[in-house]
Amino acid sequence: MITLALDLGNTALKYGVFGPEGLRESGVLAAPAHLEEIWQRTQPAQAILSSVADKVDTQPWLAALAATDGLQRILPFRPGFTPVPLRNAYATPHTLGPDRLAAAVGAARLRPGQATLVLDAGTALKLDLVTADGTYHGGSIAPGLRMRLQALHTFTGRLPLLELPPASEAVQLIGDSTASCLLSGVLRGTAAEVRGLVAEYRQQHPQLALVLTGGDAEYLAVALAPLAGRIFAVPELVLLGLDKILRYNVDN
Repeated sequence: MITLALDLGNTALKYGVFGPEGLRESGVLAAPAHLEEIWQRTQPAQAILSSVADKVDTQPWLAALAATDGLQRILPFRPGFTPVPLRNAYATPHTLGPDRLAAAVGAARLRPGQATLVLDAGTALKLDLVTADGTYHGGSIAPGLRMRLQALHTFTGRLPLLELPPASEAVQLIGDSTASCLLSGVLRGTAAEVRGLVAEYRQQHPQLALVLTGGDAEYLAVALAPLAGRIFAVPELVLLGLDKILRYNVDN
């Protein structure tokens, strides 16, 4: 069976086409009208849509899916309502972001029976824990890198709004200009924050591995490399989880 996984975030919609062998292709779609071209080319039988956007922004994508001839099923993913192949121990499952739960399912798919901490570096910086027994526990949410730069500009009188430099560019520890001080505080400060949290998680789960995903994961990958233990970068983690959720619902 060929499936289509759609992840509508705060800034873009990412798609993945999956076959029995796994991910066949992935990319970013600019508008709902582009879904027809994807379907014509790949012929998925079923689709799943995860959205953290509001209903006004989500509805055009659902309408475009509904108008696509040939799709046998369209599954809107709703944590707390849609069955998932994990035990969900989150205290308020109906308020849980679908991208967080999908990433956790993706991590369990890649590392079954092993404790895994997911770091999703996007608009927000999210940590989510899946334990070896297949239980999703939750984690933490903090401002993402760009949000931190935006906040420093918005809530001060004179600090400039900076763009992130290329991920391969080294950031000074001791800034010698306003710009380099901002980048040191945001990039190095965020990395130190994550290292501290990972160390605390590993006190409870010593064999814990870290899986990085999200648009800004590459900025943290180098800074986190000195951490002991295993670190994996999986850009399509949410899509992998969504495909697993869709197939789980088809089979059950």
